Amino acid sequence: MRTRHTSGSAVRAVLAAAVSGSVLLALLAPASPAPAAPSWQVLSAERASPRPCHTAVLPPHTPGVAARPVTATADGVLRARLAPLAGAEGDWDLAVFDADDGTLLAASAAPRSHELAETSVAGGRRLVVQGCRRLGPARMVSLHVDLLAQPPGSGLVDAAARTEGGTPPGSALPSGRSDYRYLHEYEYELKELARAHPSLVRSFVLPHPTVEGRDVSGVEVGSNAPHTANGKPVMLTLGLHHATEWPSGEIALEWAYELVRGYRTDPWVRGLLDRTRAVVVPVVNPDGFSVSRRAKPRGDFTRFDYENKRKNCSALGASPSHASGPCGANPAGRDRGVDLNRNYAGFWGGVGSAPQWYADHYRGPAPFSEPETRNVRHLVSTRQVTDLVSLHTYGNLVLRPPGALETRPSLDEPAYQALGARLASRTGYRSEPAWRVYEATGMTEDWSYWATGGFGFTLEIGPAKAHGPYADAVVAEYTGRASAAGAGKGGIRQALLDLLAHTADPAAHASLTGTAPRDHRLRLHKTFRTPTSPVRGPDGSTGPPLQVTDTLVSDLIAPGGRFTWSVNPSTRPYVAGRYGRDPQGPAQPVAELANPPGLPPENTGFPLDPAADRVPFSVLGPPEADTGRMTVSVSWTSPRTDWDLYVIEADGRPVAQSVTGGANSEQAVLFDPPPGRYTAVVVNYDQTETDPDDWTGRVTFQSPLPAAYGPSESYALSCSDRAGRILGITDVRVERGERVDLGEVCARPARGATFTPARSGRAADR
Repeated sequence: MRTRHTSGSAVRAVLAAAVSGSVLLALLAPASPAPAAPSWQVLSAERASPRPCHTAVLPPHTPGVAARPVTATADGVLRARLAPLAGAEGDWDLAVFDADDGTLLAASAAPRSHELAETSVAGGRRLVVQGCRRLGPARMVSLHVDLLAQPPGSGLVDAAARTEGGTPPGSALPSGRSDYRYLHEYEYELKELARAHPSLVRSFVLPHPTVEGRDVSGVEVGSNAPHTANGKPVMLTLGLHHATEWPSGEIALEWAYELVRGYRTDPWVRGLLDRTRAVVVPVVNPDGFSVSRRAKPRGDFTRFDYENKRKNCSALGASPSHASGPCGANPAGRDRGVDLNRNYAGFWGGVGSAPQWYADHYRGPAPFSEPETRNVRHLVSTRQVTDLVSLHTYGNLVLRPPGALETRPSLDEPAYQALGARLASRTGYRSEPAWRVYEATGMTEDWSYWATGGFGFTLEIGPAKAHGPYADAVVAEYTGRASAAGAGKGGIRQALLDLLAHTADPAAHASLTGTAPRDHRLRLHKTFRTPTSPVRGPDGSTGPPLQVTDTLVSDLIAPGGRFTWSVNPSTRPYVAGRYGRDPQGPAQPVAELANPPGLPPENTGFPLDPAADRVPFSVLGPPEADTGRMTVSVSWTSPRTDWDLYVIEADGRPVAQSVTGGANSEQAVLFDPPPGRYTAVVVNYDQTETDPDDWTGRVTFQSPLPAAYGPSESYALSCSDRAGRILGITDVRVERGERVDLGEVCARPARGATFTPARSGRAADR
């Protein structure tokens, strides 16, 4: 990360002041990968000044600024940290510059004073470490600077490999941005939005720092933003679970800018923000993203291709020989870490997640083992999140639960499918259940939806790359312009606005009404256990499911008199039941697929290259047969051979596929296939055996499963007065779209009385 600044006089002044004051630090790199003893100092500034710290080396005696020169005497990774001293917490930022030319090498601008700026350095390089007191009462902070030697074979991240810029300033995005941000820019812009718009935007820090000690921050946007417990329905937008998927963070932050701008200029957006709360966390995984964004481009997906790092920086599960060194310079390279989107409790440990620490899809040693997923869990568990969207790249897809084939769709499937189609109509993407694209367990929305009832989606942004050119992967996708699939349809911008409108719709959530004295706290509470998948082990064995305990707690501070509280259904989808239908005929018999004579040529370019085996088959309809699930499967002898499988309808449209590789079978599944003629297309992707390794296949049919209905659940509702004394507790049952009048919720019921809320029916029917 190199940004050149014309601040040579300021740098010279800092160095001169430092030499005269005898504060020059020499850091000696150790001979082993162990960290050197850090240098520790106190930075102080009498006044705060809300300016960016990372734009230039500021002259000595600038209000709010304290700088220290540093000389590195060996190659390695320099880490500068700020931490608050005992007493008041404030907002300090940190930047590291080259002392010779003022180049910015690293920066940190989190909302508090917990900062980490990290850069690779060569021995003899002179640096300036600059701390800036931005806001708050903390006059002093501690500065720790240490140098970590590069472990052998660690593939050190080259901080000088990237230059900011390269595209003309200004774009059609709400912020006008035209190139990818660095982590400190995300951090600074988030809190600057809150500072500039205090009644509309609230900045927050999530409770769990990352493995490297970074704060994870976000913003809430809505009218009267500081009042978080006001009962509005919530839409949560998440970016950068995966470090290399840079557009996901950009689009999340642009969404925050969009809402701030729209509140001033668009009456429709203003109306939505008067009725909802939009919560945005653009960088869920700051450790991994910082490494990826600073890395030298290689593009080969080898161990030290840090730019394509997917995971966080956890060393859990890694062998000791691979756990040493900082995240950006370690023997395991990008392989170290946990795939955060396989670490949630939703069906954790099953298909589509890896038990091996070095795998890209490593699930971690346990559900929620990572601080980053615990942060998202905290957000979802303490808010009534009506809609969640987790942004990813790539594939032009709108995905909804379930992520695993064997998990039947929930009773919400018709509404879920319709909402996904609505988002897809704006983006030009394909909308479908996640399992149909790739089976996976432990994903964000597979936990949040089944545990809370709030709808959740993954948007896979763009057609072909983790982070393509900014103009295509961000600007076009967000605004709905060429070259995006959503060109002329509104793009991701309009899809997110549609989702916020859905959040505001009373039919999308439940509503509790009643009366309560001013400033009394109403609390909804639920604790439950949910099983994971049967846990797959590294040796291929399968153990019993784990039981994961979740607690949902959300509050409403009563405004005095009547209130309305938008909440999720009291019965979790995991309990409520599964979607299905009654069979209208028997199951169709198994159909064997007749392999045509000969072996088609190897083909890695299907469908542009049409070479393949094609075998037609039919699906019968009622009353002769009724198919709820059709499975087309092919298998062969060696796992080193690779056949791909596609299922085509009579009009030539593909309706299912299986192209996993690395096994000796493929299965393509279709639920409720319409009766008619289909074709199994089997593509010879790779033949690695001396002798031809041909396939065998069949089609199996299962009858529809009738809808399954479970028991109803309730929330425990309590009311506390201003002193914290609980005045009453009762159970509340409410369904999606239902409006329940709780009456006077803080009145103590007479002994032996039973609370019966008044129900006004589903909101959609009113």
